[in-house]
Amino acid sequence: MAVTIWDHPLSPYAQKVKIALREKGVAFDTAIPGGIGVGGAAGDFVAANPRAEVPALIHDDVAIFDSTIILEYIEDAWPTPPLLPATPAERARVRMIEEVVDTHLEAVNWGLSELRWFRRAEGPLGDALAGKAAAQIRGYHAWLERALGDREWFNGDSFGWGDLSVVPYVNGSAGHGVPPAEGSPLAAWLARANARPSVRDTVAESAAVAASGGMGDVAKLLDQGLFKREYRDHRLEWMVKSGGIDVVTQGLAKGNIRFSPDLA
Repeated sequence: MAVTIWDHPLSPYAQKVKIALREKGVAFDTAIPGGIGVGGAAGDFVAANPRAEVPALIHDDVAIFDSTIILEYIEDAWPTPPLLPATPAERARVRMIEEVVDTHLEAVNWGLSELRWFRRAEGPLGDALAGKAAAQIRGYHAWLERALGDREWFNGDSFGWGDLSVVPYVNGSAGHGVPPAEGSPLAAWLARANARPSVRDTVAESAAVAASGGMGDVAKLLDQGLFKREYRDHRLEWMVKSGGIDVVTQGLAKGNIRFSPDLA
């Protein structure tokens, strides 16, 4: 049995897959696809995922893309220990939590990365976008606290699908300077989650990339057309609704926005 993850350590979608495999005790290798940031992804990676996005999972001769579909596959292929709750209602509950953070909170964190790393907007527009992002994150923190309720874990009595889906995004927001409120239930949950070996090891991989200057001067590369960014789906919605339509139009004009490759 061979398991490989097409990965980037800073991707929250890839992080939740690696946490799931580590919780299951499944050994895996990782590979970072070439050309992923410059619109030049090709070969085995694109064969595994036609959207040219991480993660993709290769299990022997099976290739799966989309982090949620990968989690479903992991749960089916390695059912012990289970990561989903036992009842249909509880399974639906944690899947809905995953959907919110995957398509809403991820977009806000991504927007802050556009400002912090790629300097897509500076001055008054940058300040306005950052302020809106921080307020939105606090709103999602409040929503997550309501979803957590009086449970120890989002999954219920034990760490599982609901928790591994949330922790990359709450950590991501904290990395952008918007952590859960000190002393809050969400902050206490985050500390418990980050103490788990599966999460700790995954976070350490991300931290190592950041500490080594792995992002480099990507803003300069972007301006030179040597790096491309993805403005689609929920991310495009966030940028437009938050007042950054000029960021999108300027990116289109400069040709530094990447779209999915055409399929042949």
